[in-house]
Amino acid sequence: MCSSTKYIAKEVFKITANELLKKYFGYDSFRTGQDVIIEKILNKKDVLGIMPTGAGKSICYQIPAMCFEGVTIVVSPLISLMKDQVDSLNQIGIPSTFVNSTLSSLEYIQTIENISQNVYKIIYVAPERLESEDFIRLINSINVSMFAIDEAHCVSQWGHDFRPSYREIANVILNMKKRPIVAAFTATATEIVKKDIINLLHLEEPFLLTTGFDRSNLKFSVESISNKSDYITNYLEKHKNNSGIIYCLTRKSVDSLHNMLSELGYSVSKYHAGMSDKERNKNQEDFVYDRTSIMIATNAFGMGIDKSNIRFVIHYNMPRDLESYYQEAGRAGRDGEPSECILLYSRSDIVTNKFLIEHSETEPDIEISTYTNEYDKLNDIVDYCNTDKCLRKYILEYFGEVPLFDSCGNCGNCLSEIEVTDITIDAQKILSCMKRMRKNFGSNLICDVLKGSNTSKIRNFKFNELSTYGIMSEYSKDTIKDLIYFLVTEGYIEALGDKFPVLALSPMANRVLFDGEKVQIKRKIEKISKISKQLDIDYDTNLFEILREIRRKIAEKQNVPPFVVFSDATLRQMCIYFPTTVENMLSISGVGMNKTQKYGSLFISAISKYIEENNITPKEFPNKANKKETAALQVSSNVNEDVIPKIKESTYITSYNLFKQGNSIKEIASNRSLTVKTIEEHLLKCFELGMDIDLSSYVQKEFEEDIKKVINELGYERLRPIKDALPEKVSYFDIKYFIIKDFEIGDNIYVNRKRFNN
Repeated sequence: MCSSTKYIAKEVFKITANELLKKYFGYDSFRTGQDVIIEKILNKKDVLGIMPTGAGKSICYQIPAMCFEGVTIVVSPLISLMKDQVDSLNQIGIPSTFVNSTLSSLEYIQTIENISQNVYKIIYVAPERLESEDFIRLINSINVSMFAIDEAHCVSQWGHDFRPSYREIANVILNMKKRPIVAAFTATATEIVKKDIINLLHLEEPFLLTTGFDRSNLKFSVESISNKSDYITNYLEKHKNNSGIIYCLTRKSVDSLHNMLSELGYSVSKYHAGMSDKERNKNQEDFVYDRTSIMIATNAFGMGIDKSNIRFVIHYNMPRDLESYYQEAGRAGRDGEPSECILLYSRSDIVTNKFLIEHSETEPDIEISTYTNEYDKLNDIVDYCNTDKCLRKYILEYFGEVPLFDSCGNCGNCLSEIEVTDITIDAQKILSCMKRMRKNFGSNLICDVLKGSNTSKIRNFKFNELSTYGIMSEYSKDTIKDLIYFLVTEGYIEALGDKFPVLALSPMANRVLFDGEKVQIKRKIEKISKISKQLDIDYDTNLFEILREIRRKIAEKQNVPPFVVFSDATLRQMCIYFPTTVENMLSISGVGMNKTQKYGSLFISAISKYIEENNITPKEFPNKANKKETAALQVSSNVNEDVIPKIKESTYITSYNLFKQGNSIKEIASNRSLTVKTIEEHLLKCFELGMDIDLSSYVQKEFEEDIKKVINELGYERLRPIKDALPEKVSYFDIKYFIIKDFEIGDNIYVNRKRFNN
């Protein structure tokens, strides 16, 4: 095992880290910055890593966690990400768990017991869990080598996703008996947010590394269109086999778009805060497990979604700031494959976002001078939507980078020619009409006057007698409204008020009306997209579908998302090089020893059969692994696997069926060659799930009141103190039975179920 007390020499580190990377994760080399951060952590230095989504932040703390003698605590606000990460780690042989509100009572008890017995190397926890005194006592009783803090920007009020619970992390670390190494990570952080992370988490002289915000596999584009629904349906028609997310600003838009696409036969799910937890969780699982291909959601969805094969993210509306946009757009292409990030922009999005800013809730203990910062951020993303320069360069400069290019060659602007249209006459018509209406009105009424609508409101105000009445009757109302919002963004018209804004002429309007100033709109004419060419990569698509089906069946059996088995990128590489031996399979990126041992033979068999049936000559492997390397990988491990027990899948249903057939616990244990304790755990699980099972004859009822009394006094974060406080005759089975029968776990407290129900 790696030494956690001595300096890790660079050569030793290189050998150790690379072996772990290949053996467990199946990669031949580190991505930019990973090896540097890992080396600093192993030398007991705090770190702050600013790394874009998909850059491999998790490996930066997972590999050190395997080297350290103690446990690594990972703080994350993302419950779904915890499960995906833990599933992935256990799949490759790294004992891991999570502690959050999704655990049942029995699962929670067993997890806490396992933690106290040093079963795991990595433990994921929600930040709110650190507010529990019992949990703090628990982690103080074990050897915690490192605290890894994911989504570290949540600690800053200036970040786009501030969470007050993150402010408690520093206190927990400072009050530990032995201060662990602290490693903080985030994908997006401006300079002020970086400073907040360092100060508020009390990082001690941290090593700071920003690997760059660029995601070269993503194509960014902004489309300014009037009919967004038509754009969506046309896009999806061309990308039927791809998985993607469509973000909307409001729940109403989510519901409307979901209904439309469902009626058209698309495989869609939806997600927003107005839905029940059960429905949201089901829809999220359907999307993550590839049961549906499209997710339509508000920004309530997505944090912690580790789904690697998202090929597109479309923003149906403009978000409030670039941090949110880049975080959400970055959920595309986590596997490094070419993907698209499209923002559908309309002027009305500005008004909607201003309304949301005015009505947003701020934390009462956080002092923010008015809404200036929020409006500045809104202006930045409006500028992004209207720039005719490189979109990638704009984003990178926003986050403080100095790009070495003026044109990236792979964004909507760089792949388009700019067409300039003079709309001075249309602008004069609109501004002149507003001037003649004399008072300030909303955009709908102004549009109606310009269109020449015959409404009672227009007649009452006698607007039908104006010289500008019906002056734009040949245009659709949507087109007139888009022109009005363009004039708002250009500063010729001002939007006044919040909930029901009215429009007024700004001093700049006189330049167009009286001084001859020209007004021009720049429109893009897109060239052939490089991304489309990249997506037509030369791999065998028929074999790809065969391997996807094998992956689906494995994932279903293991109850994990398909990408946890192998990513799309890994399957595509198999469909390019056709590995038919263990050595060749290990040369595929993303294939490690553990997965090869588990189910590599299934893929090798399918590929061999396909080659034979289709008379294919496989390509030569670029990094072919030889037998010596394979043997080295098989024995190379820095995790003491004899000491750390593995977490195995439950077979409680089999035990349940035998019990219902009249077998005793001892008989079941004997028949199944398992211990009595294991069978007890199986049956307790069934009892907790509400299955038809009576265990009352196996418990000592005379101790029931004693057990309840001790639990009320001590809680049940740990079973050992309860056991020690009771007569020696009381078994762990007795304790667990009465906990399940009479108690339930809340987030931070224990509630007597009977008392609660009364």
